[in-house]
Amino acid sequence: MRAVLTVVGKDKTGIIAKVSGFLAERKVNILDISQTILQDYFAMIMLVDLSGASESLSTLAEECSEMGKKIGMSIHVQHEEIFNAMHNV
Repeated sequence: MRAVLTVVGKDKTGIIAKVSGFLAERKVNILDISQTILQDYFAMIMLVDLSGASESLSTLAEECSEMGKKIGMSIHVQHEEIFNAMHNV
């Protein structure tokens, strides 16, 4: 199963390292990644593969949200099909 993970917040050092390390610990594979800095704000979107993940999508989404709060970022995870449906109105 694939999911879309978004990260948004004030730019600071180590965001990609923290998020990718967090995902690697849970055996989530990053398939594609795009990130940009908009003035002082960091924005990243990842397409990830959860087929080998050690946790369910809902658990991963909760943990990513909590980790985001700890590092001052907003992190959301959605099933790829839900993400696509929301953006194909």
